[in-house]
Amino acid sequence: MTAVGNTPASTPSASTPPSSPPSPPSAFARRDGGTRQLAGTGVLLRFALRRDRVMVPVWVAVTGLMVLSMPNSLRGLYGTAAERADLMRQMNANSSLRALVGPVFDDSLGALTAWRVGVYAGLLAAVMSLLVVIRHTRDEEESGRLEVVASGMVGHRAPLTAALLTAALANGALALLVTGGLAGQGAAGALAFGLGIAGVGMVFATTAAVIAQLTESARLARGLTAGVLGAAFVLRAAGDASTNDGSSFLTWLSPLGWLENERSFADERWWVLLLFVGAALVQGAVAYALAGRRDVGMSFLPTRPGPATGRLATAGALAWRLQRGSVLGWSIGFFLAGVVYGGLTEGAADLVADNEGARQIFERMGGRSGLTDAFLASMIGMLGLIAALYVVGAVLRLHGEETSGRAEPLLANAVGRLRWAAGHLTVAFAGSVWIMLLAGVGFALGYGKEVGPILGACLVQVAGVWVVGGVAVLVHGLAPRAAMAAWGLAGAVLLIGWIGPALDAPQAVLDLSPFGHLPKLPGGEMRWTPVLTLIGLAVVLVATGLAGLRRRDVVVS
Repeated sequence: MTAVGNTPASTPSASTPPSSPPSPPSAFARRDGGTRQLAGTGVLLRFALRRDRVMVPVWVAVTGLMVLSMPNSLRGLYGTAAERADLMRQMNANSSLRALVGPVFDDSLGALTAWRVGVYAGLLAAVMSLLVVIRHTRDEEESGRLEVVASGMVGHRAPLTAALLTAALANGALALLVTGGLAGQGAAGALAFGLGIAGVGMVFATTAAVIAQLTESARLARGLTAGVLGAAFVLRAAGDASTNDGSSFLTWLSPLGWLENERSFADERWWVLLLFVGAALVQGAVAYALAGRRDVGMSFLPTRPGPATGRLATAGALAWRLQRGSVLGWSIGFFLAGVVYGGLTEGAADLVADNEGARQIFERMGGRSGLTDAFLASMIGMLGLIAALYVVGAVLRLHGEETSGRAEPLLANAVGRLRWAAGHLTVAFAGSVWIMLLAGVGFALGYGKEVGPILGACLVQVAGVWVVGGVAVLVHGLAPRAAMAAWGLAGAVLLIGWIGPALDAPQAVLDLSPFGHLPKLPGGEMRWTPVLTLIGLAVVLVATGLAGLRRRDVVVS
């Protein structure tokens, strides 16, 4: 037998036409070619938009309505130019309030709107963007779905591109909504404000894109990006507390500081938009470079290997291990928020003492007690609304474990579905009690008075939080493919509680939220009937959801 390596090359016959030399590989065929790297982006973009058809519209609607409701609210509170000028003077003279919402640059309704909601609209846009990008990049890799997708005609950078385009479309829709809704206050200012909010969103979208390449866990990626966002808020707050014109070096280190220094409706600084563009382009380029240098599922900061012998003996211990980072982050945030709001209580009460409209809003939010108690009750109620977001996210961790395929091998062993779910639900519902308790401790430290009543007021909010969490359990148990709709409920509850009192919404609308039935504490009368009723309703919702989970098939995708 002749060795293969020694086989002589065959000679073409006279009838066989000579073969033409191979053509050079096209840009699409080269692995490092530009077009192949982006192949399939359009399909992935359509898929991402379909998956986010509930979450993104809810975020855009909540953020947009929060902004658009503010001019009418401010008009009712400060109807004359003299009242608005006095508000501007008092706000810029109070360093604590500047740290909370920033300085005021003009006394027009448009400028006051940008001042009052600018920082928080930017925060919501940033959170929406980081969730979208990580969901369609690192989440997909961690679940193994991206590896299956990448085996087809999909470029190496197509998933990242589709994720960033999804975030860009969401932020673009938000910018259009804000610009169109505030155009009556000044077209130039409305355009600058809308673009600024979208710019904050895209900066943190690209930040999330970079961190998604560095980490191996979607949970860690979300945590690190949220940490960057928290640092940006702290830098802006520290800078604004030190100066009343936004000129501090610390303020300029934060994209949220760029948004306020854009000075919408107050002789706009259009060049500040270049900071958003430059930061997004630089971070996007870094993300693309990193994406091209690693394999699917890998990262530049790999997860540390676990111990040789397992240490998690129960499903509850596993749930705590998976969610402890989230609980820690929410705990720190609620404690610090309590300290800040508690420290502002007396100053804020003095600020609105002479404004009947502001007094009425605080009374609608916090009850018709003294103004200080009404302010405390309204701020505690706001933290209760935000805690509803925590409980939904913690409950839907069940959905994430199930759809990623990690729950199926666990349930194939001796762990039953109810034991598995009970671990995550314990973290979710007990965690909501814990973070509200820490918020109460923060309020007590910041305010320095009424420790017992403040802690009681915070714990009363748990009943409303549990109802929202119960609905999330119900949807996951009975209709798992619609589980993300629970975010829509949380957004609606937040919208009703945040904007309803400012717009003087009818009581029937406020009662659509479970928080609308809670007693207004501190200062108001404690009523146990609605609290116990809401807790009972939450128990029924959870039990029904668990019954559905026990009877249905496990969802893998």
